[in-house]
Amino acid sequence: MIKGSCLCGQVSYRIAGKVGDIVHCHCGTCRKAHGAAFSSVAAVADADFQLEGAEQLNQFESSPGKHRYFCRQCGTQIYAKRENTSHIILRLGSLDDDPCSQEAMHIWLSDKACWYELHTSLPEHQAFP
Repeated sequence: MIKGSCLCGQVSYRIAGKVGDIVHCHCGTCRKAHGAAFSSVAAVADADFQLEGAEQLNQFESSPGKHRYFCRQCGTQIYAKRENTSHIILRLGSLDDDPCSQEAMHIWLSDKACWYELHTSLPEHQAFP
């Protein structure tokens, strides 16, 4: 069982299954939402994601059909959800445990922060592959 939580501890979750491959997203929306050069995410099946403290979450539709969920107290991004999908997009910064996943790629490098230089051997994509 993999566990995670927000900074203030009012929201926590458990993952009963596999955490997908790790993707580093450099899109402008992820950079703004996380206040960082990029966001590290992975897919988790809806059925494997068990959330506690859901009443403490707020959400924001950052693009049509995509909602970002974050703690209303401390602001920690927990996950995002696209309409008509069977998985969440887990924000890996909220993990308390090792996801036992591998880095797969960097995406949306067309939006990469100009002040960040990428040094990696991972596949790089200018948009979502």
